Amino acid sequence: MMLEPAMKNLLRQVPSRYMLVNVVAHRARQIASQAEDEGYPLDEKPVTLAMKEVASGAVEPVREG
Repeated sequence: MMLEPAMKNLLRQVPSRYMLVNVVAHRARQIASQAEDEGYPLDEKPVTLAMKEVASGAVEPVREG
């Protein structure tokens, strides 16, 4: 099984794997919640959509602290 988008493309946008997991999980929850609230079905899983957004640069990590 091949990860799509590739991990190297994701890590170009987010500096560490730990932060990548957090960014993708947060965005995936937002996508799922929005789809449920607005009542439309998703063609792909929220995590897949979130990963594609990160790889394309549409989602940027927010550094706290």
